[in-house]
Amino acid sequence: MLHLHHCISARSFRPLWMLEELQLPYQLHMLPFPPRAKARWYLDENPLGTVPLLVQGDTRMTESAAICQYLAAAHPDAGLDVRPPDPAFGAYLNWLHMGEATLTFPQTLVLRYGRFESAERKQPQVVEDYSRWFLARLRAVETALTHSRSDYLCAGRFTAADVSVGYALLLAEHLGLSPQFGEATLMYWHRLQQRPGYQRAMAAQTDAAKEQGVPTTPAPDTRP
Repeated sequence: MLHLHHCISARSFRPLWMLEELQLPYQLHMLPFPPRAKARWYLDENPLGTVPLLVQGDTRMTESAAICQYLAAAHPDAGLDVRPPDPAFGAYLNWLHMGEATLTFPQTLVLRYGRFESAERKQPQVVEDYSRWFLARLRAVETALTHSRSDYLCAGRFTAADVSVGYALLLAEHLGLSPQFGEATLMYWHRLQQRPGYQRAMAAQTDAAKEQGVPTTPAPDTRP
C-alpha cells in the first residue's frame, strides 16, 4: 500500500495527482500546515517536517518531482513516463525537474515574504522580484507550447512532467499570478484542470481533510 502525507495544495499535490492519474490504491494522511509546527509527531516520520512523504514498504521519499518520476517509472503501462531511447527523454527530465527547481522555488519566496512572515519581517521587494523571476522563467513554457503540435510539454502526450509543471501553475494561481500567464500557458493550464485525475485529486484532498479534521484552506509549503 502507498501512503502519502499531504497538506492541502502543497507540493505533495504533485504525487497525489499522479496517484489519481494512475488510479492506484493509496492512503492519504492529511496534515495541518506547517506540519513541523502543528503536528510535531510528524518529525518522527520525516525529520524535515515537510510534505510530501511517500511511503511504500521500505521506500520513503520526500521530493515531489522525484516521487512523480518514481511512480511513472514503476507503472510504465500508464504512459506517464518517458524512457530511452525515446528522443523526448531529455526534454521529459528537464520539464519534470524545472517544474520544481525553476518554477516553484521563486514562488515559495513570494509566499514566505508576502504572506506567511510576521508584519515586520515581510519583504515587498522580495515578493516583487521573485514574482518577476517566476514569470520570466515561465516564458519557457509559453514558448514550448506555442511551437508545439501537442497539447502537452513533451513526447506528444500527457506525462509526469506536466504534473510537475502543472503544480507550479496551481501555486501561481493561489498567488494571483495567473492573469499574467501567456495565452498558450493559460490554455494549457485550463486543459490540465479538466483532466479527471486532477479533479479526483482535488476532491480527494478536500474529502480527506474534512474526514481527518484538518483545515481545507490552501497552505503551500514554503521551504526556501
